[in-house]
Amino acid sequence: MTTSQPSSLKDVAGTIVLVGAGKMGSAMLDGWIALGLSPSRVAVIEPQPSNEISALAARGLKLNPNPGAVPDPAVIVIAVKPQVAAEVVPAAVPLMGPSTVVVSIMAGTRLASLERPLPAGTAVVRTMPNTPAAIGRGITVAVANPHVSSPQRELAHRLLTTIGTVEWVEDESLLDAVTAVSGSGPAYVFLLAETLAQAGAAAGLPTDLAARLARATVAGSGELLHRSPLDAATLRRNVTSPGGTTEAALAVLMGKDGLALVMQQAVAAATRRSRELAG
Repeated sequence: MTTSQPSSLKDVAGTIVLVGAGKMGSAMLDGWIALGLSPSRVAVIEPQPSNEISALAARGLKLNPNPGAVPDPAVIVIAVKPQVAAEVVPAAVPLMGPSTVVVSIMAGTRLASLERPLPAGTAVVRTMPNTPAAIGRGITVAVANPHVSSPQRELAHRLLTTIGTVEWVEDESLLDAVTAVSGSGPAYVFLLAETLAQAGAAAGLPTDLAARLARATVAGSGELLHRSPLDAATLRRNVTSPGGTTEAALAVLMGKDGLALVMQQAVAAATRRSRELAG
């Protein structure tokens, strides 16, 4: 199941509970409201709510409610830093109902760790989003435990599409490589912009102009890749004229010890580290 076209949430039954309303949690909440979910159908657990969330409370959103004040909790989305998971996940238990699905967007927290403090048989979805989700342009990979029903999976999917594309996998071990590619990937792209600007300055461009050129080039190329039906290799070839400047640069980048090898080594290192951190 894959989509980047979120559907209306007006017909979602039950209460959506959001635990943690930082950048990612707030981006999801904004998306839910924009797609028609009434604030009165949302409960937010956040010790330091933003002014925007406080304003939604005036429209019916339940802010830091007592467990008994959350009717029919359909889903609990855990959107806090993994360092506080041991404290936050058990605290969510009193908010749960018999058919609640727990959706985690905490990096590196495995299904087994999420399940441990929850009642036996709890439906749990583990996801790995990335930082462009904060502007609705992320990609999230999700995996469900065996207790997640088809309607629960569909609900989780619909909620997650508000921050970008969603992909599902059946093998949780793949999330280590997912973390290395899309979770850490934005940093690789930012590094490309950074080093391209430095190379431009080294070639004689004013530093500020080189930075603007690199930033606009990376952002524009990413948008072209997003909109185009062509794959990255075809787009690259379309820019490359035989005997031209791009071909000269690519001879370096695609050489024996070029970008492909370095990227493979980088993703392998991040994958290993993801496995180490998860224990």
